[in-house]
Amino acid sequence: MQTHLIRNKQRGVGLSGMLIWSALVVVIVILGMKLIPSFVEYSSIKRALVAIANEANAQNARPAEIRESFNKRATIDNIKAINGRDIEIRKEGSKIVLSVSYAVKTPLFANVSLYIDFNATSNQ
Repeated sequence: MQTHLIRNKQRGVGLSGMLIWSALVVVIVILGMKLIPSFVEYSSIKRALVAIANEANAQNARPAEIRESFNKRATIDNIKAINGRDIEIRKEGSKIVLSVSYAVKTPLFANVSLYIDFNATSNQ
């Protein structure tokens, strides 16, 4: 009689629940693996813009020199989404501000893609 009571109190995940949870985990992992490179590249772009804007000689540099500096950093950091021509250069007071807006289209599966807009500036 006691084994019958113990058996009723046991709980667990059934095979169908395990399959559903594992399918959800696989989908999330695949999405992460496809999207993380875009966010890593955005981080590299942001870091390069901030570094160029904070250089001592950037305040008096010509736009062509700033763009060339970005292109050199982009080569080192393997930035492919943009290049120096895409950078908007403006002055706010005595400080130079660099910004860029771009979009990345990431194919997910079959004919479904994810389109992400990025905006990076050197003053944030």
